[in-house]
Amino acid sequence: MRRELFEPEHEAFRETVRTFVNKELVPHVEEWEAAGVVSRESWLAAGAQGLLGFAVDEQYGGGGVDDFRFNVVFDEELVNAGISGFGSPLHNDIIAPYLIKLANDEQKQRWLPGFCSGELITAIAMTEPGAGSDLQGIRTTAVRDVGGDFVLNGQKTFISNGILADLVIVVARTDPDAGHEGISLLVVERGMPGFERGRNLDKIGQKSQDTAELFFNDVRVPARNLLGEEGQGFIYLMQNLPQERLSIAVASAATAEKVLAITKDYCRDRTAFGRPIGKFQHIRFELAEMATEVEIGRVFTDRCVADHVRGELDIEHAAMAKWWLSELNKRVVDRCLQLHGGYGYMTEYPVAKAYLDSRIQTIYGGTTEIMKEIIGRSMGF
Repeated sequence: MRRELFEPEHEAFRETVRTFVNKELVPHVEEWEAAGVVSRESWLAAGAQGLLGFAVDEQYGGGGVDDFRFNVVFDEELVNAGISGFGSPLHNDIIAPYLIKLANDEQKQRWLPGFCSGELITAIAMTEPGAGSDLQGIRTTAVRDVGGDFVLNGQKTFISNGILADLVIVVARTDPDAGHEGISLLVVERGMPGFERGRNLDKIGQKSQDTAELFFNDVRVPARNLLGEEGQGFIYLMQNLPQERLSIAVASAATAEKVLAITKDYCRDRTAFGRPIGKFQHIRFELAEMATEVEIGRVFTDRCVADHVRGELDIEHAAMAKWWLSELNKRVVDRCLQLHGGYGYMTEYPVAKAYLDSRIQTIYGGTTEIMKEIIGRSMGF
């Protein structure tokens, strides 16, 4: 079906993104996979091309266009090129709304120009060893001292961009007795005494995406680095999680489409018993089922994006998109790998890399089980 989501300016932007990705990112994939991290130069290149901070005001070096469809184009082109480690979706889709909506004028002057140029790479630290999807279970604490600054203590894990990050939005408990009303957001900057990074975690996929443990040992965070109002952190997280989950749905839909296209070509070229394997009815039916599901997923994802651009996407439909598209992607990639036979198990084949890189999609941003809980509660249960 013809997509109706984009305007001509988005398609022109897609060509710009595709050129950038093929020139600046694709040639370095093997190097970055081996190193476990992308280069800072790639971030600077993205900033110079205007690919960071689409929605940031132009006075800070951003694009000045609050249209999530530009984010979608960038995210889709990364998937199409097999780039799983460049953390721009986290930077553009997840962190940007916090800084744009919550930062005061002084903070924007300090942080947003570097955010847009690629000089300041960002991360958000929610997950802890004992608190994954349960944000109310966070134990990291930030206590006011006599001068009004915060003293931060705690540990975070599975933090994307954790090694490279220059700015980390840390979710911390500033009032231990206030429940979800005692959570605040603090911005920790590279070089603050007591802020330490653990190892770059060894994952089964997304090898070039630096994912780290972060430690905060009596880190003195100045009061001017409080993001938004104290005690409102949980509300801010709830307000911004729908876009994060929609971003994951977008990547899931694009991955499923790409892997299915690769598999259809493979089934035309691969022969068995004297004919292409796509000629066998069972395989045709497998492909037909996946093509139908992927098409349905694409239509629903595009509708959610359109609703989000209009400011109409609610928490429940974002959760639906996240769980259904990420689970669809998991099924499609697994079935496509099976159709590749032994070749599908070889990491030199894109289907194998997609199998490893995209498995996390049903876990981060809130697990499938949490998404179903959100939807179920919205139904009055």
